[in-house]
Amino acid sequence: MLFTVNKSPFITGNLKSCLRYVAKCCPILLYEDGVYGAVAGSTVEPMVKEAMKNVTIYALKEDVNARGLNNLIEGIKLVDYDGFVDLVAEHNVCPWI
Repeated sequence: MLFTVNKSPFITGNLKSCLRYVAKCCPILLYEDGVYGAVAGSTVEPMVKEAMKNVTIYALKEDVNARGLNNLIEGIKLVDYDGFVDLVAEHNVCPWI
């Protein structure tokens, strides 16, 4: 199962709840404003880093670049649109709302 998060963790609690309930080994993809959850030094960094012990977290490169983010949490994997498509093709998708 691929969990996707597209809302900022500073506006909604969807990333926090996703990280709390995601099963081990299920990847998470941050896209649109969800990529703010990948920023190093933010209030959500400790929670993201803890989750990364069990799951892989991806961020859509184009959305990261569009928002001018360049200080990402170490270990966040950037994927381009082709990588996004590959993840969707490999997993069932659960948009986390």
